[in-house]
Amino acid sequence: MFRPSHIFCSLTTVTIASLTHSLLKAQGIKTLSAMAPHIEEAVQTNTPPCKSFGRAIPYAHQSIHPLTLTYTASQSGILNHTNKLPDGQWTPQTVLHTLPPHSQPRANTSSPVAFFHMLERLKTTKREGWRRFGISQGESISDHMYRMSIITMLCPSSLRSRIDMNQCIKMALVHDMAELLVGDITPVDGVLKSEKSRRESTTMDFLCQELLGDVDGGEAGREIKQAWQEYEDSETLESHFVHDVDKMELVLQMVEYEKSHEGRIDLSEFAHVASRIVLPEVRQWCEQVLEDQKAYWKSIDKKHSASQNGKEAQGMKEMQDEYYSHEPERKQ
Repeated sequence: MFRPSHIFCSLTTVTIASLTHSLLKAQGIKTLSAMAPHIEEAVQTNTPPCKSFGRAIPYAHQSIHPLTLTYTASQSGILNHTNKLPDGQWTPQTVLHTLPPHSQPRANTSSPVAFFHMLERLKTTKREGWRRFGISQGESISDHMYRMSIITMLCPSSLRSRIDMNQCIKMALVHDMAELLVGDITPVDGVLKSEKSRRESTTMDFLCQELLGDVDGGEAGREIKQAWQEYEDSETLESHFVHDVDKMELVLQMVEYEKSHEGRIDLSEFAHVASRIVLPEVRQWCEQVLEDQKAYWKSIDKKHSASQNGKEAQGMKEMQDEYYSHEPERKQ
C-alpha cells in the first residue's frame, strides 16, 4: 500500500513543489497543470494565464511559489477539475459528489442544519484574485462579505434616507453565497460570464429550494434567493449601493495587502474597479483609500504601476469591464 511517508523519508533533497506533484500523481489526483492548461507556464514565469486574450498577462513585483498554486477543490471552487467541464454540464452535484459521505448535505428536510454546515465552505474558500500574487492565506469569501455588511451599515445619511438599509445588508450577506460550491470565478479564469451566472443561479436554487424549501414553508429560502437575485439584476438603488460597496471592499483589501507585504507586491491591476463605482458617496470613500495608497508607495520610495498603460494593463481593464458589464455605468 502506498504511503506518502515513504517518499518523505527517502527523497529529502526533492523540492516541496516537486514532491507535492509526485504525491498527487501517485494517488491518481490531477495536478494543477492537468486541471488548467498553461498553468505550469504561470508557475515558471509568475504570469497568470489569460485565455480570454490568448496570451499571458505579466504582473510586476509579485512572487508566486509553485506550491501556492497547487490546491484542491476543498480550497478553491475554480482551479480544479470540476470547473473544467464544458459549459452547461456543471451542476451543484458536480462538487457535492466529491465530498466525503459524512459531509453530504441532506436535502428536502424540515431542518436548516444541513444548510448551516454548507455555509462553512464560505469560511474556507479563498478569494481567488489575490492567490495569483502568492497570497495563499488571504481572505475568504465570508471575510469579504462580512466587511461589506458592516460598510453597508455605515451608509452616509445623504443616501440612507433613499434606500432600504435592511435589504442592502441582506444583499451584502448573500451576494456571493453561491461561491460555496461554484468557487470565486475571476475575470482571468476563462469561464464565460453566462456560464458563471448559470452555475451561481443553479447553486442558489439548490440551497434555497432543496436545502431550505421545507424549512418553515420555505420562507427564508425565498427571502435569500430574492435578495441574491436583486443584487444580480442590479436594477434598484439598493443593489447599486451594494455593488459599489463590493468594489470598495476590494480596494480596501488591495491597499492592505500591499502594506502588509511592505511593497513587495503591486496589486494596482485591481484599482481599475474604482472607476466603476457609481454613487458619489461611495466614490468619495474610495478616493480616500486610493490617496492613502499613493502616499504609502511614496513613503517607501518605490515605484507603483497604477498609472501603467501598456497592452497588459489594457487587457486586464477590458476583462474587468466585461466582468462588471451587467452593473450600472458610472455617469461622468
